[in-house]
Amino acid sequence: MGVVALVVGLAVRQRAALLPGLVILLVAGFSAWPVYETGSAAYKSIRKISDDSGSDWLDEHMDRADNTVWVFYTMAGLAGLAMTVPRRWPTATVPLAVASAMAGVVCTGVAGYIARPGGLVRHTEFRSSASPAEPGEGPPASPDAKPLNGR
Repeated sequence: MGVVALVVGLAVRQRAALLPGLVILLVAGFSAWPVYETGSAAYKSIRKISDDSGSDWLDEHMDRADNTVWVFYTMAGLAGLAMTVPRRWPTATVPLAVASAMAGVVCTGVAGYIARPGGLVRHTEFRSSASPAEPGEGPPASPDAKPLNGR
């Protein structure tokens, strides 16, 4: 929603129109902190009620969150800068708004990257494999798979 609001604000070329989008991105970025903390607190109890494969997916979900939560804080920081810096340097308005919008798009992708294994913890019907692939491995190949070069 923040990215859409920023695009509209950039289209109308008014700083006041950018502020709602920047506020949304700021709040969304900082809201990653309570989500991360409550998820960490729930880890042990969810692990106890998960099957072995679900526990592997939970570990993957937690690893992804641990490694990428900083992206959300970066987006919040950019949005905060985009709200304050142009008061002193008005020419920074558009570049900071564009950078904030790009960070919002990146955060949407990162959120999906984190959420996918989280959804597989308890929803066995969506699992295509028993557990996440080891780092560096791809999905299991089918027995009738042919190489991409056709040989």
